[in-house]
Amino acid sequence: MSDAIGARVAGAVHRQTRARDTVQRILGAAGIAIDGTAPCDIRVHDERFFTRVMTLGTLGLGESYMDGWWDCPRLDEMTHRALGSDLDEELIEWRDWLFVLWTRLRNLQTIARARQVAEQHYDLGNDFFARMLGPTMTYSCAYWPTAESLDEAQEAKMDLVARKLQLQPGDRVLDIGCGWGSMARFAAERYGCDVVGITISERQRDWAEHHAKHRSTQIHVLDYRSTTLQRLGPFDKIISIGMFEHVGRRNYGLFFSVVQSLLRDDGLCLLHSIYNEHSAVEPWLNRYIFPNGMLPSRRDVAGAVHRKFVVEDEHSIGPNYDRTLMAWHENLERHEREADGPHLESERFRRMWRYYLLSCAGSFRVGTRNQVYQLVLSKRRRPDYVVVR
Repeated sequence: MSDAIGARVAGAVHRQTRARDTVQRILGAAGIAIDGTAPCDIRVHDERFFTRVMTLGTLGLGESYMDGWWDCPRLDEMTHRALGSDLDEELIEWRDWLFVLWTRLRNLQTIARARQVAEQHYDLGNDFFARMLGPTMTYSCAYWPTAESLDEAQEAKMDLVARKLQLQPGDRVLDIGCGWGSMARFAAERYGCDVVGITISERQRDWAEHHAKHRSTQIHVLDYRSTTLQRLGPFDKIISIGMFEHVGRRNYGLFFSVVQSLLRDDGLCLLHSIYNEHSAVEPWLNRYIFPNGMLPSRRDVAGAVHRKFVVEDEHSIGPNYDRTLMAWHENLERHEREADGPHLESERFRRMWRYYLLSCAGSFRVGTRNQVYQLVLSKRRRPDYVVVR
């Protein structure tokens, strides 16, 4: 071996050793060991894991898990410990900062780009989502205070929304980001409402239309900014559950202006969204799960609704999302061997979804990171409004 080659090999080994020592130190601060025996410890299968994490930060952590370079028996609890100790801030690499800056300077949620999340995520296949979500096909935080199963908790959430909005027979209701139409069906079947749901996913629309039992439920493939939507209004009640995370900071004002224009003067709107006080854009989630997504902060939302709406109620239900995500993960694990379709047979795809669901569950378990809020908004103060839980 020549001296030059030997020097390069020695340099690579030195960098690898330094990367291992640094990752061990960072994780150790949260009580997470490398190749330890505790359920939250990381088992490394490929030594390149360390340099990948130190080079790519949280993106490298997620990608190396997808590639099978490491495992953890309790990935959810490992994430809980890591985020609870702010370890992600030590793993933030300069590329992460540039990415966050880029998302703030550009409008990544234009009408032209809005379909990307449907194509990459929501259009994966209705059979796949049925395995994960269960019969309700509800892809948002459930409400567990008295529920014993995921289906019961999702129905409890929909009933909570209906009671907060004071739904009445004959109400014209708009569901922005209706997904597979669960809330639209619930409002029509249980409360006798005339419901219009909009989604940007044709597969969601097809599933929702096929399962709608009432002619009073209409599902359209429309962006909330579409002029066609304006012709469908006005509405007595407007619902948006788990869609605002795709709107983007530069469009919050426009979103609430659209809602304001579609809502009757005496109407009510309920916004259900994940919040993050840093208005977060996580590189791994953005690349593999929710392209162009951005979590709003309470300050962002407050500024966007100012002078447009009165906040009648603000309700934090964030702790319920940990249990919801764990239930979705359990459903997928149970049905793993029944997966059909080329992308569902990929081990990398399964590991990607496992990482997504369990790491997100851990993030909500921390409590100080991600939250879920439900806001009830009116165009003018409603003295008769009664807060419900």
